[in-house]
Amino acid sequence: MRISTTSCLCPFLVCLCFIQRCYGASHHVPAKVPSKNQTKLANGETEVHHRPKRGWIWNQFFVLEEHMGPDPQYVGKLHSNSDKGDGSVRYILDGEGAGTIFIIDEVTGDIRATKSLDRERKTHYVLHAQALDRHTEEALEPKSEFIIKVQDINDNAPKFPDGPFVATVPEMSEVGTSVLQVTATDADDPTYGNSARIVYSILQGQPYFSVDPKTGIIRTALANMDREAREHYTVVIQAKDMAGQVGGLSGSTTINITLTDINDNPPTFPQKNYQLYVPESAQVGKPVGKIKANDEDLGINADIKYSIINSEGANMFSISTDREMREGIISLKKPLNYERKKTYTLHIEGMNTHVDPRFSYLGSFKDTATLKITVGDVDEAPVFSIDHYIMDVYENSPSGTEVGAVTARDPDSRNSPVRYFLDSKEEGVRYFRIDESSGVIRTTQPLDREDMPWHNITVMASEVDNPSLLSHVPVTVQVLDVNDNPPEIATDEEVIVCESSRKIYNFYLCLRIVCFSQGGLIFLNNLFFILDSTANIIARRRRFNHLTQELYELPIVVWDGGEPSLSGTSTLTLRVCPCQRHGRIRMCQGEAFLSSAGLSTGALIAILLCIVILLAIVVLFITLRRSKKEPLIISEEDIRENVVTYDDEGGGEEDTEAFDIIALRNPAAAEELKFRRDVRPEARQHCGPSRSRRSPSVELDEVDVHDFIRQRLVEADMDTSVPPYDSLQTYAYEGQGSLTGSISPLDSPGTQSEQDYNYLDDWGPQFQKLAELYGEADSDVTT
Repeated sequence: MRISTTSCLCPFLVCLCFIQRCYGASHHVPAKVPSKNQTKLANGETEVHHRPKRGWIWNQFFVLEEHMGPDPQYVGKLHSNSDKGDGSVRYILDGEGAGTIFIIDEVTGDIRATKSLDRERKTHYVLHAQALDRHTEEALEPKSEFIIKVQDINDNAPKFPDGPFVATVPEMSEVGTSVLQVTATDADDPTYGNSARIVYSILQGQPYFSVDPKTGIIRTALANMDREAREHYTVVIQAKDMAGQVGGLSGSTTINITLTDINDNPPTFPQKNYQLYVPESAQVGKPVGKIKANDEDLGINADIKYSIINSEGANMFSISTDREMREGIISLKKPLNYERKKTYTLHIEGMNTHVDPRFSYLGSFKDTATLKITVGDVDEAPVFSIDHYIMDVYENSPSGTEVGAVTARDPDSRNSPVRYFLDSKEEGVRYFRIDESSGVIRTTQPLDREDMPWHNITVMASEVDNPSLLSHVPVTVQVLDVNDNPPEIATDEEVIVCESSRKIYNFYLCLRIVCFSQGGLIFLNNLFFILDSTANIIARRRRFNHLTQELYELPIVVWDGGEPSLSGTSTLTLRVCPCQRHGRIRMCQGEAFLSSAGLSTGALIAILLCIVILLAIVVLFITLRRSKKEPLIISEEDIRENVVTYDDEGGGEEDTEAFDIIALRNPAAAEELKFRRDVRPEARQHCGPSRSRRSPSVELDEVDVHDFIRQRLVEADMDTSVPPYDSLQTYAYEGQGSLTGSISPLDSPGTQSEQDYNYLDDWGPQFQKLAELYGEADSDVTT
């Protein structure tokens, strides 16, 4: 089988092939054309090539797109070697478009396209061909695959898919500066012919811009394009296929090009001379005027910095830049005075802050202008001679005493008279008044330094012709001290006196009068205390005992050293308390006990709370026990002894087994000399040059045991520190000792000793009690 194809490269060749085929078929003229297996030699003979027979083969078919003829377009022909031309072979076709787009003649094998094809939609079709025996339907050739390609024609114009375009280029750019590259697309086949070969050209925008015909790059074509002259440009670019030849299709797009600004223009003032009127009452730091220089540039290229370049103007005025409005704001640095200077001249410079060095050849990017300021005369308020007055006056001075004077004047050229008065809103008006003409300040009542040592008032001044203009000045008046208060001693609190201390108190710390520092005198006359030259209270006795006497009242007379000298009498209360070593920590009674135990207030509260809880638990337990008592007889059947038990704890005086009273028969064991802290001991006076003390055991032998017990019973009944119920007191007796009595130095006869026991104070708190005993013994001997 053989497949013959007709390939036409262009419509012209297709027509030529068609005419040639028709001419040969109509005339049946044998053509002497060498066959495909023959080669014609130079001498006119042919050479036959012997090749092996090929079977069912196929090749590509081509069909032109966009065919508009009335008849179906011929594509190609299928032929099998088994086809003898008798119609016994039937050709069939299937695949993409078979039967709809492509049809085949079953007898001849001719393939035709029934519809117009578009290569841009589908470039090729894949089909399958088969040759069958018409009578037996047997396959004469196997099914083979072949492709029909749609051949392109120039039916699509170039397009700019991203247009229109917007581009920018700096002004004053050099020729050839790239602006933008545009690219057009063509849907035709770029591999076949020139249908997709595009050439670019500029239709609008010359002579300012140009375009590269191959790349589509747009460039500047004119130098020194100034944005201030023209800012926007419209450029139209055309893209044409067929390499720009006649008959090619074309498309165009628009590019809007804007020139961006650069700093190529210096700032300029519209005029060289300006005038400004400023009243002398203008406030310092406030704006008084504006000035502006023009700059044709934009953005930061038009930023201007203003400055005053002459000293006359810079000393009195300042200028700042408003970036938004690009104006120079002129402000006042110092107060103006029309009477001193009436005009000022300012040289103001405006300069760009961002200068492009490429355009330095254009000159300096700055400009100057002259501003003449005229100071206007304004009626001003009076001006005081100083900003703050400080005056003084003695206390207790009579009403009308002169304190001082203030002075104010009219700064204007008219020099109007000034009137003075005090600010009625202040408290100082009660104590002072001012003469409205002279400005002299006087008191309205006597002043007391101890009540208020300083007074602050405000004096106001106004012109007589224009009272609405006011000025103020603060005045501070100090009240000077005189000796009008007697000295006093702060006796609000008690003074703590240690039992072993001789120096009690320093009265310089208690004085509440300042003038005492000028010199004074304190007088104290007491049986137990004296006052030394340094106002220290010194005890006449070496030691005190808070059990003997706890409080002492001292009348004290104090004189000051002022003129005239004043005196005062006060009573000072001294409390005697036991102290620690050297009297560093002064404690009394319960406080000393708590401090020695090292317990804080919080710890005491916690301990008391625990005790209360324990007592509550005990009470609750006893209550529950009493409410749940078992019966005396558990069971009538279990009676062993007729015994009844009671919960009694004592038998009274007849209960001789609870306490052995035999020990009370020996009164020597009573220890009569053992002191009790809650009973004040009786003082014993021993007079005479030779004093002797009998042994305690000898004295006790002379006392009857009944008297001894009766005495202790009375003491127990009179003791207010024990609970109001019976208590059991036990007295022990250790037996009669040696006939010579005790060898203890405490019980031995006391004799006056010259030994000093003051060193016991330095042995620490362990020997404090021993030191007190010897100290009391020495005190008794001295007394």
